[in-house]
Amino acid sequence: MENTFTDLSHINVRGGDGGAGCMSFRREAFVPKGGPDGGDGGRGGSVVVEADPQLSSLIDYRYKHHFRAERGTHGQGARRHGRDGEDLVLRVPVGTVVRELDPATQTPLYDIADLTSPGERVVVAPGGAGGRGNIHFVTSVRRAPAFAEKGEPAREHWIELEMKLMADAALVGMPSVGKSSLIARISAARPKIADYPFTTLVPNLGVARAANGQSFVAADVPGLIEGASEGRGLGHQFLRHIERTALILHVVDVTGGYEGRDAVEDYRTINAELAAYASELASRPQIVVANKCDLPGTEDAVERLRAVAEEDGHEFFAVSAVTGSGLDALVTRCAAEVARLRLQAASDEPTVDLSERWERERQRRERRICVTREERHAWRVTGPQIERMVIQTDWENDEAVAYLQHRFDRCGLDDALAKAGAVNGDEVRILELAFTFEGTERAPEPDVVEEELDETFDVVDDGEGEE
Repeated sequence: MENTFTDLSHINVRGGDGGAGCMSFRREAFVPKGGPDGGDGGRGGSVVVEADPQLSSLIDYRYKHHFRAERGTHGQGARRHGRDGEDLVLRVPVGTVVRELDPATQTPLYDIADLTSPGERVVVAPGGAGGRGNIHFVTSVRRAPAFAEKGEPAREHWIELEMKLMADAALVGMPSVGKSSLIARISAARPKIADYPFTTLVPNLGVARAANGQSFVAADVPGLIEGASEGRGLGHQFLRHIERTALILHVVDVTGGYEGRDAVEDYRTINAELAAYASELASRPQIVVANKCDLPGTEDAVERLRAVAEEDGHEFFAVSAVTGSGLDALVTRCAAEVARLRLQAASDEPTVDLSERWERERQRRERRICVTREERHAWRVTGPQIERMVIQTDWENDEAVAYLQHRFDRCGLDDALAKAGAVNGDEVRILELAFTFEGTERAPEPDVVEEELDETFDVVDDGEGEE
């Protein structure tokens, strides 16, 4: 039977393109000069990621990797605006981290959002703005603008979805130490249980309740082995699920299992792997649980493990998942500790809005103007906002081209070119188009070498009727 559990996916998202604005003039009987009345194009839909408590895996994104929102429709005459495209909502489990990926290496660049609450959502691919109709370009000197904007193309990029279990306590340990039996005994979870290694192939969640009414969510994480932090065994696949937990329940088989392992060595091996994967996991509150203590001949191993655990500053419980011995005390103590840790975390840790921070970073990159010398008198200009201006322009309309130059001036393109060393007559290349630079008369320095100007210029919003 195919494993339907997926906790890491890379997907390509793109918002809908904006609809084009309309160039139209009012035409009615007895109204010879009705003026412009072209409507705006509709905004493209956005791709939105939303946390859904009904989901427990990213299986929906295992086979489908490209997602597109609906584009906006074009504007029409008589001031009729185009319809906005519908948003595309991608539902993910609660506890999913969303990251932007480097397009070349497919490695994470920025954290976009950490969706830890049901219904929490973030826009990962905004739709393109609709082009403005010619009614927006009327000024005191331009009474009948015969041009409109094309729709703004939407941005396309790759993102990473990583699901991390929202558990209070994680049961970790070597394979076949009895973690699944423990969670089945203290909660309503019913994981697969067998006497061979790696019985558990996916994390299992269960709610454990103490006699005093306190409860906590426990996660049974698949067994780890030496080298797990380097990816051996199930290593990286499941170590990520420990990161959110407030408390680690370190389960040790005091019988040594079928391999006759030493309990103390197992304990030290797992702790070393946790520290190697993430250093802060080594200092995470930990309760050591000696399991299978009902079997004869385990007394010496229990005491040796107790001494080592207490020396490391960890609480120690000797239990049996089969008989239930010691489990009530363990659950009560875990529930109390989880409550304390969560209260402490809520008061100590400032709330960080990752999505807001990512949006600011996205807008900053959108405004960036990068000027690179390609030849002695030829310059390449790149930047998302500059390139969109070019795409939105109707190049067969002289008025539209003149308005584009006005927008270039306002966003600081001429200043950026002059700072880089461009002079009158130099060729400026943007996308597939070339322009002639008309700026400074200053002669270039003889020792000028190829350089890249990488500065951010704040773009002033174009106000209606401004020249």
